[in-house]
Amino acid sequence: MVEQAGLRALRRMDPEAAHGLALRALRSGLGPVGGPVTSARLRTNLAGLVLPNPVGVAAGFDKNAVALAGLARSPLGFVEVGAVTPRPQEGNPRPRLFRLTEDRAVINRFGFNNDGMEAVGDRLARRPDGMVLGVNLGANRDSADRAGDFALVLGRLGPFADFATVNVSSPNTERLRDLQGRAALSALLARVMEAREGLPRSIPVLLKIAPDLSAEELADVAEVANGSGLSGLVATNTTLSRDGLRSSHAGEKGGLSGAPLFERSTRVLARLSTLTDLPLIGVGGVDSAEAAFAKIRAGASAVQLYTALAYGGLSLAGEIARGLDALLARHGFESVAQAVGTGRGDWL
Repeated sequence: MVEQAGLRALRRMDPEAAHGLALRALRSGLGPVGGPVTSARLRTNLAGLVLPNPVGVAAGFDKNAVALAGLARSPLGFVEVGAVTPRPQEGNPRPRLFRLTEDRAVINRFGFNNDGMEAVGDRLARRPDGMVLGVNLGANRDSADRAGDFALVLGRLGPFADFATVNVSSPNTERLRDLQGRAALSALLARVMEAREGLPRSIPVLLKIAPDLSAEELADVAEVANGSGLSGLVATNTTLSRDGLRSSHAGEKGGLSGAPLFERSTRVLARLSTLTDLPLIGVGGVDSAEAAFAKIRAGASAVQLYTALAYGGLSLAGEIARGLDALLARHGFESVAQAVGTGRGDWL
């Protein structure tokens, strides 16, 4: 009740200001408590990481790792912070975040705004015990060596993270998505893997892809991923598509996330699962236990939320995890792993 009242108040504010206020509230101890929802069915192994449940928060929610203590007390099974670049970056001019309430969606064109790897690294060094924490790696907009940026951030933040995600799929940094091409991606991942070799302990490295890849481009990404030493893929980032939107903000530039992305991202996820045996994280339009279950049956071993939290609050993660537990039981699955890919054919 209190959370819903707070959400109604936040929705009357500028979206970016509201997001900042929500993070400050989380840092102050407001928000769900009790820790991750878990059960024997929900416990999940993802690329060697043991998750209490497969429902995480995507990069972008806590870009700068300022609310880790609050997130550790939440129902989430894992947390990903960032994207983080080597140097601090202001990002694109405001306004750059738009609610599409009629569509249960958001458009953002942040442009990797963040405090930089030194500030974020200092916070990660003080991370709470017990949480599964990943960092999303980014590149500075004006960098002459963007591939090198990803390696630099991994080298700085990797010692404090449980996994890292290479983000070459944001649509808000000019020509960043060009790094998803076969040759560029191979070269970039080779440098990232070299940086991983220098860490005190090896951690899983994942790759986050765009939902707007053609079938040929997706096949190229999968082929590179399979031979690169990656531990998994994240499908997908935001989309440039605007199909079927009703909101007056539909024409804003940037990446679209939320409910309209669900079908597109799930189809990409299902196709990707036929091209690789690497574990997948499903992202895009996850706003209910049913949506999470559909992603898992399409091929995901875990899912991530972001936009849905703006409409349902952080307690939604707990509702989804508990609902997912019930759905697994109802369909006769003793674990998340048993359900992975069992409905892939519905999306192909």
